[in-house]
Amino acid sequence: MRSEKIFYILALAALLCGCGRTRYHSFTGYAQGGTYTVTVNLAGATRSVSAIAAAIDSILTAVDTTLSGYNKGSQLSRRNRGEELTPSPMFEDILRISEDYREKTGGAFDVAAAPLFDAWGFGFTSDSLPSEERLAAAMAECKAGKKLNFNAIAQGYSCDLIAAYLYSVGIHDMLVDIGEIYCDGLNPKGTGWNIGIDTPEDGNDSPGAKLSGIWHSDGGPHGVVTSGNYRKFYVRDGKKYAHTIDPRSGYPVEHGLLSATVIAPDATEADALATYFMVIGPEEARAYVEAHEGIEACLICSDSTWTSEGFKL
Repeated sequence: MRSEKIFYILALAALLCGCGRTRYHSFTGYAQGGTYTVTVNLAGATRSVSAIAAAIDSILTAVDTTLSGYNKGSQLSRRNRGEELTPSPMFEDILRISEDYREKTGGAFDVAAAPLFDAWGFGFTSDSLPSEERLAAAMAECKAGKKLNFNAIAQGYSCDLIAAYLYSVGIHDMLVDIGEIYCDGLNPKGTGWNIGIDTPEDGNDSPGAKLSGIWHSDGGPHGVVTSGNYRKFYVRDGKKYAHTIDPRSGYPVEHGLLSATVIAPDATEADALATYFMVIGPEEARAYVEAHEGIEACLICSDSTWTSEGFKL
Protein backbone atom coordinates (compact mmCIF):
# COMPACT_ATOMS: atom_id res chain seq x y z
CA MET A 1 0.00 0.00 0.00
CA ARG A 2 3.06 2.23 -0.12
CA SER A 3 2.00 4.01 -3.32
CA GLU A 4 -1.14 5.45 -1.72
CA LYS A 5 0.69 7.01 1.19
CA ILE A 6 1.45 10.56 2.21
CA PHE A 7 4.58 12.58 1.49
CA TYR A 8 6.35 14.52 4.23
CA ILE A 9 7.33 18.16 3.78
CA LEU A 10 10.61 19.15 5.44
CA ALA A 11 12.86 22.18 5.42
CA LEU A 12 16.01 20.25 4.59
CA ALA A 13 18.22 23.31 4.72
CA ALA A 14 17.66 23.49 8.48
CA LEU A 15 18.49 19.87 9.22
CA LEU A 16 21.96 20.58 10.54
CA CYS A 17 21.19 23.36 13.01
CA GLY A 18 24.33 24.32 14.90
CA CYS A 19 22.74 25.53 18.13
CA GLY A 20 23.02 23.48 21.31
CA ARG A 21 19.33 22.75 21.77
CA THR A 22 18.64 21.30 18.33
CA ARG A 23 20.76 18.97 16.23
CA TYR A 24 18.69 17.36 13.49
CA HIS A 25 19.81 14.34 11.52
CA SER A 26 18.13 12.18 8.88
CA PHE A 27 18.60 8.43 8.59
CA THR A 28 17.67 6.95 5.21
CA GLY A 29 17.71 3.54 3.59
CA TYR A 30 15.67 0.85 1.89
CA ALA A 31 12.94 -1.18 3.55
CA GLN A 32 9.63 -2.87 2.75
CA GLY A 33 9.89 -2.39 -1.00
CA GLY A 34 10.84 1.28 -0.87
CA THR A 35 12.82 3.90 1.00
CA TYR A 36 12.52 5.16 4.55
CA THR A 37 13.51 8.44 6.18
CA VAL A 38 13.76 8.99 9.92
CA THR A 39 14.44 12.60 10.92
CA VAL A 40 15.22 13.32 14.56
CA ASN A 41 16.56 15.95 16.90
CA LEU A 42 19.65 14.34 18.45
CA ALA A 43 19.93 16.87 21.27
CA GLY A 44 19.61 14.76 24.42
CA ALA A 45 20.06 11.44 22.62
CA THR A 46 21.90 8.80 24.65
CA ARG A 47 23.19 6.88 21.63
CA SER A 48 25.53 7.81 18.80
CA VAL A 49 24.42 8.40 15.23
CA SER A 50 25.91 5.10 14.12
CA ALA A 51 24.22 3.18 16.96
CA ILE A 52 20.83 4.71 16.15
CA ALA A 53 21.26 3.95 12.45
CA ALA A 54 22.13 0.34 13.24
CA ALA A 55 19.14 -0.01 15.55
CA ILE A 56 16.71 1.36 12.94
CA ASP A 57 18.06 -1.05 10.32
CA SER A 58 17.85 -3.92 12.81
CA ILE A 59 14.19 -3.18 13.57
CA LEU A 60 13.28 -3.01 9.89
CA THR A 61 15.18 -6.21 9.15
CA ALA A 62 13.30 -7.96 11.95
CA VAL A 63 10.00 -6.76 10.49
CA ASP A 64 11.00 -8.01 7.03
CA THR A 65 12.03 -11.45 8.25
CA THR A 66 8.89 -11.74 10.35
CA LEU A 67 5.95 -10.01 8.64
CA SER A 68 6.78 -9.64 4.95
CA GLY A 69 4.81 -11.70 2.46
CA TYR A 70 7.39 -10.94 -0.23
CA ASN A 71 10.32 -12.34 1.76
CA LYS A 72 9.95 -16.05 1.04
CA GLY A 73 11.88 -16.93 4.20
CA SER A 74 9.86 -14.77 6.59
CA GLN A 75 7.74 -16.25 9.34
CA LEU A 76 4.63 -15.05 7.52
CA SER A 77 5.60 -16.70 4.23
CA ARG A 78 6.53 -19.92 5.97
CA ARG A 79 3.23 -19.95 7.86
CA ASN A 80 1.31 -19.25 4.65
CA ARG A 81 3.01 -22.26 3.07
CA GLY A 82 1.76 -24.43 5.89
CA GLU A 83 5.11 -24.91 7.60
CA GLU A 84 5.15 -25.47 11.34
CA LEU A 85 6.92 -22.72 13.25
CA THR A 86 7.08 -21.08 16.65
CA PRO A 87 5.84 -17.49 16.19
CA SER A 88 8.14 -14.78 17.50
CA PRO A 89 6.83 -12.18 20.00
CA MET A 90 6.55 -9.70 17.11
CA PHE A 91 4.43 -12.07 15.04
CA GLU A 92 2.18 -12.85 17.99
CA ASP A 93 1.87 -9.14 18.81
CA ILE A 94 0.75 -8.03 15.35
CA LEU A 95 -1.57 -11.00 15.08
CA ARG A 96 -3.20 -10.02 18.37
CA ILE A 97 -3.53 -6.40 17.25
CA SER A 98 -4.97 -7.45 13.89
CA GLU A 99 -7.54 -9.70 15.50
CA ASP A 100 -8.57 -6.85 17.77
CA TYR A 101 -9.24 -4.62 14.75
CA ARG A 102 -11.08 -7.42 12.97
CA GLU A 103 -13.47 -7.65 15.91
CA LYS A 104 -13.81 -3.86 16.24
CA THR A 105 -14.64 -3.44 12.54
CA GLY A 106 -17.01 -6.36 12.21
CA GLY A 107 -14.65 -8.08 9.78
CA ALA A 108 -14.13 -5.10 7.47
CA PHE A 109 -10.45 -5.17 8.47
CA ASP A 110 -9.15 -8.72 8.27
CA VAL A 111 -5.56 -9.85 7.70
CA ALA A 112 -6.91 -13.32 6.93
CA ALA A 113 -8.40 -11.93 3.70
CA ALA A 114 -5.14 -12.63 1.88
CA PRO A 115 -6.73 -15.27 -0.44
CA LEU A 116 -9.19 -12.65 -1.69
CA PHE A 117 -6.41 -10.20 -2.57
CA ASP A 118 -4.61 -13.01 -4.39
CA ALA A 119 -7.78 -13.93 -6.28
CA TRP A 120 -8.30 -10.36 -7.46
CA GLY A 121 -4.62 -9.85 -8.35
CA PHE A 122 -3.71 -7.43 -5.56
CA GLY A 123 -1.92 -9.81 -3.20
CA PHE A 124 1.04 -12.12 -3.60
CA THR A 125 -0.19 -13.53 -6.94
CA SER A 126 -1.28 -11.99 -10.26
CA ASP A 127 -4.74 -13.49 -10.72
CA SER A 128 -7.64 -11.22 -11.69
CA LEU A 129 -11.36 -11.31 -12.36
CA PRO A 130 -11.97 -14.52 -10.40
CA SER A 131 -14.92 -16.78 -11.11
CA GLU A 132 -17.69 -17.28 -8.56
CA GLU A 133 -16.16 -20.66 -7.74
CA ARG A 134 -12.72 -19.09 -7.21
CA LEU A 135 -14.20 -16.45 -4.92
CA ALA A 136 -16.15 -19.01 -2.92
CA ALA A 137 -12.97 -21.01 -2.40
CA ALA A 138 -11.07 -17.88 -1.39
CA MET A 139 -13.76 -16.91 1.11
CA ALA A 140 -13.58 -20.38 2.64
CA GLU A 141 -9.80 -20.05 2.96
CA CYS A 142 -10.25 -16.68 4.65
CA LYS A 143 -12.60 -18.09 7.25
CA ALA A 144 -10.12 -20.90 7.93
CA GLY A 145 -7.29 -18.37 8.35
CA LYS A 146 -5.07 -20.34 6.00
CA LYS A 147 -3.17 -17.34 4.63
CA LEU A 148 -2.44 -13.94 6.16
CA ASN A 149 -1.41 -10.59 4.67
CA PHE A 150 -0.18 -7.83 7.01
CA ASN A 151 0.20 -5.17 4.30
CA ALA A 152 -2.64 -3.09 5.76
CA ILE A 153 -0.93 -2.67 9.11
CA ALA A 154 2.76 -3.67 8.98
CA GLN A 155 4.15 -0.30 7.89
CA GLY A 156 2.29 1.60 10.59
CA TYR A 157 3.40 -1.02 13.10
CA SER A 158 7.01 -0.59 11.91
CA CYS A 159 6.80 3.18 12.46
CA ASP A 160 5.66 2.62 16.03
CA LEU A 161 8.48 0.15 16.72
CA ILE A 162 11.05 2.69 15.56
CA ALA A 163 9.39 5.50 17.49
CA ALA A 164 9.43 3.39 20.67
CA TYR A 165 13.16 2.83 20.23
CA LEU A 166 13.80 6.55 19.62
CA TYR A 167 11.92 7.48 22.78
CA SER A 168 13.98 4.92 24.70
CA VAL A 169 17.23 6.67 23.74
CA GLY A 170 16.07 10.16 24.70
CA ILE A 171 14.71 11.42 21.38
CA HIS A 172 11.41 13.32 21.32
CA ASP A 173 11.38 15.39 18.11
CA MET A 174 10.96 12.86 15.32
CA LEU A 175 9.39 12.08 11.98
CA VAL A 176 9.42 8.41 11.00
CA ASP A 177 8.43 7.86 7.36
CA ILE A 178 8.22 4.30 6.01
CA GLY A 179 5.45 5.03 3.56
CA GLU A 180 3.29 5.53 6.64
CA ILE A 181 4.25 8.21 9.16
CA TYR A 182 4.66 8.70 12.88
CA CYS A 183 5.67 12.12 14.17
CA ASP A 184 6.12 13.87 17.48
CA GLY A 185 7.58 17.15 18.67
CA LEU A 186 8.96 19.83 16.40
CA ASN A 187 10.64 20.01 13.01
CA PRO A 188 13.96 21.81 12.34
CA LYS A 189 12.10 25.14 12.03
CA GLY A 190 10.75 24.76 15.55
CA THR A 191 7.14 24.14 14.51
CA GLY A 192 4.98 21.04 14.22
CA TRP A 193 5.69 18.71 11.33
CA ASN A 194 3.97 19.42 8.00
CA ILE A 195 2.76 16.49 5.91
CA GLY A 196 1.35 16.73 2.41
CA ILE A 197 -1.85 14.97 1.37
CA ASP A 198 -1.54 13.64 -2.17
CA THR A 199 -4.30 14.45 -4.65
CA PRO A 200 -6.04 11.13 -5.32
CA GLU A 201 -6.32 11.12 -9.07
CA ASP A 202 -5.23 8.67 -11.75
CA GLY A 203 -1.73 9.44 -12.95
CA ASN A 204 -0.54 11.00 -9.70
CA ASP A 205 1.95 8.22 -9.05
CA SER A 206 4.73 10.25 -7.42
CA PRO A 207 4.17 11.06 -3.74
CA GLY A 208 4.28 14.81 -3.23
CA ALA A 209 4.00 15.69 -6.92
CA LYS A 210 0.47 17.06 -6.57
CA LEU A 211 -1.09 17.85 -3.21
CA SER A 212 -4.63 18.47 -2.03
CA GLY A 213 -3.33 20.22 1.06
CA ILE A 214 -0.86 20.06 3.94
CA TRP A 215 -1.65 18.72 7.41
CA HIS A 216 -0.05 20.68 10.24
CA SER A 217 0.92 18.85 13.41
CA ASP A 218 0.29 20.49 16.77
CA GLY A 219 3.57 19.08 18.08
CA GLY A 220 1.98 16.06 19.72
CA PRO A 221 2.45 12.34 18.98
CA HIS A 222 0.51 11.27 15.90
CA GLY A 223 0.31 8.42 13.43
CA VAL A 224 -0.51 9.75 9.94
CA VAL A 225 -1.59 7.33 7.23
CA THR A 226 -3.34 7.65 3.88
CA SER A 227 -4.99 4.79 2.04
CA GLY A 228 -6.49 5.17 -1.41
CA ASN A 229 -7.74 3.50 -4.57
CA TYR A 230 -6.21 5.72 -7.22
CA ARG A 231 -2.84 4.00 -7.74
CA LYS A 232 -3.61 0.29 -7.51
CA PHE A 233 -6.37 -0.79 -9.84
CA TYR A 234 -6.98 -2.31 -13.23
CA VAL A 235 -9.68 -1.96 -15.87
CA ARG A 236 -11.42 -4.89 -17.54
CA ASP A 237 -14.18 -4.45 -20.12
CA GLY A 238 -14.45 -0.78 -19.23
CA LYS A 239 -14.90 -1.38 -15.49
CA LYS A 240 -12.39 -0.26 -12.87
CA TYR A 241 -11.45 -2.76 -10.16
CA ALA A 242 -9.79 -1.11 -7.15
CA HIS A 243 -7.39 -2.88 -4.81
CA THR A 244 -9.57 -2.30 -1.72
CA ILE A 245 -11.43 -5.56 -1.14
CA ASP A 246 -14.28 -5.86 1.34
CA PRO A 247 -13.49 -9.08 3.26
CA ARG A 248 -17.16 -9.40 4.17
CA SER A 249 -18.37 -9.65 0.57
CA GLY A 250 -15.23 -10.77 -1.23
CA TYR A 251 -15.54 -8.00 -3.85
CA PRO A 252 -13.69 -4.72 -4.53
CA VAL A 253 -15.46 -1.68 -3.10
CA GLU A 254 -17.41 0.59 -5.45
CA HIS A 255 -18.16 3.71 -3.39
CA GLY A 256 -16.82 7.19 -4.20
CA LEU A 257 -14.14 7.46 -1.49
CA LEU A 258 -10.80 7.94 -3.27
CA SER A 259 -8.52 8.37 -0.27
CA ALA A 260 -8.70 8.46 3.51
CA THR A 261 -6.03 10.17 5.58
CA VAL A 262 -6.24 9.26 9.25
CA ILE A 263 -4.61 10.91 12.26
CA ALA A 264 -4.47 8.66 15.33
CA PRO A 265 -2.40 8.38 18.52
CA ASP A 266 -0.10 5.85 16.83
CA ALA A 267 0.67 4.74 13.28
CA THR A 268 -0.61 1.20 13.77
CA GLU A 269 -4.10 2.46 14.53
CA ALA A 270 -3.98 5.07 11.76
CA ASP A 271 -2.94 2.36 9.28
CA ALA A 272 -5.72 -0.03 10.29
CA LEU A 273 -8.37 2.69 10.31
CA ALA A 274 -7.33 4.10 6.92
CA THR A 275 -7.86 0.64 5.43
CA TYR A 276 -11.12 0.24 7.32
CA PHE A 277 -12.43 3.57 6.07
CA MET A 278 -11.63 2.68 2.47
CA VAL A 279 -13.71 -0.47 2.90
CA ILE A 280 -16.78 1.07 4.57
CA GLY A 281 -16.95 4.28 2.50
CA PRO A 282 -17.28 7.98 3.33
CA GLU A 283 -20.54 8.07 5.29
CA GLU A 284 -19.64 5.32 7.75
CA ALA A 285 -16.07 6.57 8.01
CA ARG A 286 -17.24 10.05 8.90
CA ALA A 287 -19.60 8.65 11.54
CA TYR A 288 -16.74 6.64 13.05
CA VAL A 289 -14.45 9.67 13.30
CA GLU A 290 -17.15 11.81 14.87
CA ALA A 291 -17.85 9.12 17.46
CA HIS A 292 -14.22 8.48 18.49
CA GLU A 293 -12.18 11.04 20.36
CA GLY A 294 -8.55 11.29 19.28
CA ILE A 295 -9.24 10.25 15.69
CA GLU A 296 -9.17 12.83 12.89
CA ALA A 297 -9.52 12.30 9.16
CA CYS A 298 -9.59 13.82 5.70
CA LEU A 299 -11.88 11.94 3.34
CA ILE A 300 -11.50 12.83 -0.34
CA CYS A 301 -14.30 11.60 -2.59
CA SER A 302 -14.84 11.91 -6.30
CA ASP A 303 -17.16 14.88 -5.73
CA SER A 304 -16.28 16.32 -2.31
CA THR A 305 -13.75 16.52 0.53
CA TRP A 306 -14.56 16.23 4.23
CA THR A 307 -12.19 16.99 7.09
CA SER A 308 -12.97 16.46 10.76
CA GLU A 309 -12.99 19.41 13.13
CA GLY A 310 -9.51 18.72 14.48
CA PHE A 311 -7.85 18.00 11.15
CA LYS A 312 -5.59 21.01 10.49
CA LEU A 313 -5.42 21.20 6.70
